Formats: sequence, structure tokens, C-alpha cells
Amino acid sequence: MKLALFDLDHTLLPIDSDYSWGVYTSTIGWTDPVDFNRRNDEFFAHYKAGTLDIHDYVRFATDAVRRQGAVNSEAAHADFMRTVVQPVVKPQALALVRQHQQAGDEVLIITATNEFVTRPIAKVFGVKELIAVELERDTSPGGTGWITGEIKGVPSAREGKVTRMEQWLGSRRLGWADVESTFYTDSINDLSLMEKVTHPVATNPDERLRAIALERGWRILDLF
Repeated sequence: MKLALFDLDHTLLPIDSDYSWGVYTSTIGWTDPVDFNRRNDEFFAHYKAGTLDIHDYVRFATDAVRRQGAVNSEAAHADFMRTVVQPVVKPQALALVRQHQQAGDEVLIITATNEFVTRPIAKVFGVKELIAVELERDTSPGGTGWITGEIKGVPSAREGKVTRMEQWLGSRRLGWADVESTFYTDSINDLSLMEKVTHPVATNPDERLRAIALERGWRILDLF
């Protein structure tokens, strides 16, 4: 089996979808813009530095959605897709995904952003297999059935991406030796998965990942 794995933010998209969703919720009045943007910027800086506490961040990032409930949140996300995400989807990113699909590769998006934000984005790229941060839901008797702000299972961030990919492979009775895998990512946070795959591709890489790619002879793709 040939696998094509794609990170999402700054790899297929020229924006950070999680960060942009947070900004969007401030613009529609769901959060205090000054306080939210300050904390959002702090978390984003930790992400870029590789020091993000994913559990703290997901509680923060999903707080407004949790409070607003499913109906309001899904309506807002549809508008977010229309006004923020779709205008920045690049034809060269779509073409790269299509290239792998037309070659018969199994295509996955694997992202550290949560499933609520990213599942509609994966659909825009025509990708059915999404590995994202899964969210716990309130399934208690009389519960809301909506997200709680907690992470379900292993978060698909940093080394967790390797774990989640191995779970995906294991569910198909496969291991790394059974697949030829290509992984596209921009981020040093994904180094552990880059080291696992057959063909690592540093895509729009940050400064640290670019330096490692040059040192190790990995392919560098400046998609944007």
C-alpha cells in the first residue's frame, strides 16, 4: 500500500485553521477579543516553539464552541468555511492531493487541530481519512451529547501523530514495513513522524525543519 500523509495548517493551507477559527469566534462576539487574542497568540507561540500543552490548548480553543452548543457552532463553522477557509485554498495544494489520489495512493490528513475545525476542511480537499484531535462528548444520562473540551484518546500532536498513525495501520493489520509512505509537513513538531515514513517531504518548512531537511537530504517543497 502507498500512503500519502498530509499535515494541514501551513502545509495544505496557507493559514493555521485553529488559530483562524479562534480569531473568527472573536469577530462574531463569542469571546472577548482582547483577552482571547492575547491567549491565542501565547498558545500559538508555544506551538511554533514545540512547547504547547495540547490539553490546555484544546480546552481553551473549544470553550466558545462548548458554550454555544452544536446548532450555533455548526452554523458558525459553515460561515467560517465560506469566508475564511475556502478563499485561501490554493489550486497547487488541491492538485498535489489529486495527484496522489489519481496514482491510487491512500490519502490521509493528519493534524494537531481538533476534528470539529478540520473535518469540513478535509472534505474540501476530497480526503475522507482524517486523523485529528478527537474530542470527548457528554454521553452521561441526560447529557448534552456535545463536546466537553477534553481530548478523547491520544492527541495527534508531535509524537502522538506516530501513535495515531500506528493505530490506523494496526486497525488494518499493517505496520510501517507494509506500506510505502510519504509525509508532507511544514513543522518541526512533526519530526518524529517524518523520521518514520519512507519519503519525508518538508513542505513550506519552518526554519528548523528546513535546516534538518537540508542536513538529511530530505525533499523540500515550497508549495506556497
